[in-house]
Amino acid sequence: MTIPTLGRVSPDEFRTCLRGHAAGVVVVTALGPDGPAGLTVTSFTAASLTPPLVSFYADRRSRTWPVIRGAGHFGVNLLAAGQPALAQTFARPGADRFAATAWSPGAAGVPWLSGALAHLSCAVDQVVEVGDHFLVVGLVLHTAPGAGAPLVYHEARYTTVA
Repeated sequence: MTIPTLGRVSPDEFRTCLRGHAAGVVVVTALGPDGPAGLTVTSFTAASLTPPLVSFYADRRSRTWPVIRGAGHFGVNLLAAGQPALAQTFARPGADRFAATAWSPGAAGVPWLSGALAHLSCAVDQVVEVGDHFLVVGLVLHTAPGAGAPLVYHEARYTTVA
């Protein structure tokens, strides 16, 4: 058996390999001084049950992340199977993401997007610089569970589970 030589993996090689990993799609939102802000995230995960913590990664180049960090609280909107257009809107740089997006203030005043499967309200607990991203850990303050099929990102497209 030949062991491959280890070396640097390019961003494109890494991205191509990870396309096979299915991930749930959420929109992280906050209410900033100029109004609501949000971004699409596929790196969301539960981090701890006691205390209840969640985490996600925000790109260092994001113009939305500083608004969320400055707000101190953020919402997590778990998107439903029928919401790929919403995910694309919040993933598009420079888009007026809330222009045609229905939402209401959730716990801690964070924007909760209409039609999402579930919502969480969180306080920013920790932020750690990791490569070209920030690892954000949030303390969950309130949940509003729902039911239905989730929106999933797999092979560079939005889909759902059977």
